Formats: sequence, structure tokens, C-alpha cells
Amino acid sequence: MSPPTHHFDFVVIGSGIAGLSFALKVASRFRVAIVTKRWAAESNTNYAQGGIAAVTGADDSVELHVRDTLSAGAGLCREAVVRQILKEGPARVAELIELGMRFTEEEEESPDGERHFDLGREGGHSRRRILHAKDATGREIERALLATVAAQPNIRVFEEHFAIDFITTRKLGQTGPNRCAGVYVLDKATGRVETFASRAILLATGGCGKVYLYTTNPDVATGDGVAMAYRAGARVANMEFVQFHPTCLYHPKAKSFLVTEAVRGEGGVLRSVEGTEFMEQHHPLKSLAPRDVVARAIDSEMKRTGAAHVLLDITHKPARFIIDRFPNIYQTCLKFGLDITKEPIPVVPAAHYQCGGVMATVDGETDIAGLLAVGEVSCTGLHGANRLASNSLLEGLVCAHLAAEKIIAAPPEFCDLAMPDWQLGKAQNADELVVVSHNWDEIRRTMWDYVGIVRTTKRLERAQKRIANLQEEIQQYYWDFVVTSDLLELRNIATVAELIVASALQRPESRGLHHNLDFSKPDQSWAQRDTILTRVA
Repeated sequence: MSPPTHHFDFVVIGSGIAGLSFALKVASRFRVAIVTKRWAAESNTNYAQGGIAAVTGADDSVELHVRDTLSAGAGLCREAVVRQILKEGPARVAELIELGMRFTEEEEESPDGERHFDLGREGGHSRRRILHAKDATGREIERALLATVAAQPNIRVFEEHFAIDFITTRKLGQTGPNRCAGVYVLDKATGRVETFASRAILLATGGCGKVYLYTTNPDVATGDGVAMAYRAGARVANMEFVQFHPTCLYHPKAKSFLVTEAVRGEGGVLRSVEGTEFMEQHHPLKSLAPRDVVARAIDSEMKRTGAAHVLLDITHKPARFIIDRFPNIYQTCLKFGLDITKEPIPVVPAAHYQCGGVMATVDGETDIAGLLAVGEVSCTGLHGANRLASNSLLEGLVCAHLAAEKIIAAPPEFCDLAMPDWQLGKAQNADELVVVSHNWDEIRRTMWDYVGIVRTTKRLERAQKRIANLQEEIQQYYWDFVVTSDLLELRNIATVAELIVASALQRPESRGLHHNLDFSKPDQSWAQRDTILTRVA
């Protein structure tokens, strides 16, 4: 029996804030499939602690938010894009609240007799503008959006379904502009590859943190969307700019637990293991400097002292304040025997956010007709060479809205081509799964050792050679054996690793998150220049 072919008006790949928001916007008129490779709530959004940056405070303005974003972006942001997204932010946040999102409010009424949002501050922000739900904002966003999705008869969620590759007119042998007509998807429960045909596909798969050995991201963040779009012929830009979150809990039993930047926003101070503050040597904002500065400073301090970590100290704040403001962090650390009201938190940097991605407009359009990309998987020009904290959830929310508006106004027709079934060929069940696990580990360690916070051209060239050899082995394995989710993730992280290294080698300067000791300063001729990669057909 042939695997089923599903027909939906739109297919959304990914179930974070971008994918769910888009699905809800278009579901009033169209049938939508949400394809997610784990369960619906398992996304980068769900793990976001900090919040959404949007102008709501009386002392704030869009102009100030724009200024902070451009400053963090180190000369690579597209100012028109920044202005459009930040200007849209407050209205989109208001819509999210209407859907049931519960942001934390101030405990006391203001002089006007009303309660206002408790706004946090994070690195690089000149004002308090982070709307949050304590320190588990992403979890609350997922709850509100998924509850609304569940009530929509026009939306069907396919959990444990792994998108493999897009079906494009070019792959089907058609001449003319390339267009996306559908996608092949592995049903993990049955092992069968199903075909999804649609008017258009929204790619909202998030980032690629798992390409590194240490990351704050969940296990699902294997760069699937970027790899798929690149294989289909879309341009990918600025993949060298991988943001390392400065403060990940350092503990042998804590699996890359993020300690939100809001801890520093509320007065947390970075110290050496001896207890000495060190950020004043690196930036006027000290512990509230932008993430790229803080991550490099911590990396430098660890190398200087030989220490395995540094300390984040908020013990000077009242215990009740710490427990109320950061309940998730407090309880998690307590589980590991650490009382953050009495002792500082051991922290290290870890791969956190992908600032580059599939080149897309603010309303999601890519090089390939019928393929939209929104959120972390995309590169719109908002983040530049370094993302300003908490602008990511905002981008997903705003760009999903703009994409939905455009596609509702002018919905594309279904592609008038037969969708071929997935060709299994002579593929067999894998005989040595150790190949997958070994190559997975080797790629992640190579990226961590050679393509991390501080790079050199020699290290990058070493990484490029090793990954090229692994790519050849992985490709052979992919064609010889039946696909599994583990094999697909390995294939994707290998592709993303290749793209990050190639992009880093293209940029002969240090800018934002890309710091190459052989080109230690920014080169003005590379301001506003993207590193763009396209697969040669």
C-alpha cells in the first residue's frame, strides 16, 4: 500500500511562536497542517525564559528600541526591516494577550490606579521593555497558542512527523522559476514517508544549536529548515553569526540549562571563580553588555585562569525577590544542590541562537515561490551580526502576521503537477547505527573546538576538511539505508555545519558574533554585506 498523500491549503513546519501564529491567522479561511517532529510544545519557543521585547513603557519609544537593536547588530542590520518589525511589535503583543497569554504584572498599582506589566531589562537594552511570564515566558506562549490551535477545526497537528525535503518544480524536471509544491514527511510511528501537497509551505523550524557540543537549545534544534531550504535551492545568509548565550548552568547533571539574561538585568554580576568582577574591563555596561561581548569576555576569563566556568552572582538581592522573579531557575538550581539566594551560579557560554538563515523578506518570502520562512530559521536583516536579547520571539510573532496578511490577500493556487511518492529504491534497514552516533558526536565536537566563540582561519579550514569527509560518508549512508529521524538529523546538522564554516571563511573580519583572531577588527567595506551561499545544482 502506498503511503497517503495529504492535501492542505498550507503546511506549517514547526510548532513554535512563528508557526502557530501563522496557522491561527490563516485558519479562518484555509485548511492548515502543522508538521512537528516531536510533540507540539517541543520547540525553541517553549524554552525561552526571558520574554518579548516590545515598547510598552512610558519612558520607552520605538526609536530607542531601534537604536539598541542597530547597536547590538554591529553594522549588519537592515534599518528599514528593524523599524518595521519593532513598530509592529506592540500591536502583535496585544493580539497575543487577547489569545490568553498571561504576562507578569507589577505587584502594586501605579499612581494611575492600574496595574502595568512588570518589564524586565536585558543586555544591550537601554530601557526596561521585556514582557515576561516570570522566567518561563516561552512555556506560557506555547500554552496560550496551542490551546487556541486545539479549538480550530481547520488546523490539524501532525506530531512525531519529520519533514525530509521539499518537492519543487525544479526537482520534478520543470523549467522556469523554481516553486515549492509540497514536502516529503517521515511518519515516525509507521516509518513510512508521506507526501504533503499544498499551495504554500511555511518554514518555522527554529535554529541549529545542536550542531554544537554545548547548547541551550532543545534536542529538536538541528537546523532542519535551513538544510532543507538550502538543498531546495534557496539562498542562505550570514550563518557565521551564531550567538552563544553567556550564561548556561555549569553542572554535570544539568543538560544545558539556560540562566536567563534577565538575572543580569535585575542586578546579577559576573565574577571570576575567585569572586572578582571582570566585565568592567570589557564594556561600559559591564554585566549588561550585549551577548557577543559578554560571551567573549567569559571565554577570555576562563582561558586566562584555566577555570571551567565563571560565576553569576545575585545573592545581594533579597531572597524573596529572587524566588518570586526567577522561580524556574531557583527550583532547577535547588534540584542540583545550589541555592542561588545564598551562593553564585556557576555558568559557561553555550550555543544559543542562529542569527543567519534562509534569506527572507519580513513577510516570509524566499527565493522559491510557495516557500515562506519565518522566525529563527530565516534571515530578514533584523538581527544583523548579533541579536539583541528578546527580539527573537518578537520577530516570529510579527513576521508570521505579515506573512499571513500577504498570503490571505493573494493566496497561491495549488501546483498543477502530480506529486510522486517517495522513492525507497534499494535502501535497506541500517546495519551499524554506531556510524550515526559517532558522526553526530564528531561534527558537534569539531564545531565546538574549531568554530566556537573565538575562531582562526586555520581552525576553520581544519573544520571544513573534517566536515567534508563526514558529509561524504553521511550521504552514502543516507542513500543506502532507510531513513530514520536520527539519520535525518545527522544529515541536517552536517549540512548546517558546512554552511556555518563556509560563511565564516567568507568573512575576512571580526564583527558581532564572528570573531576571527586573524582579522581581529571590523572591516568597513564589509558593513551591510551578507555572506550568501547557494547550492550549485
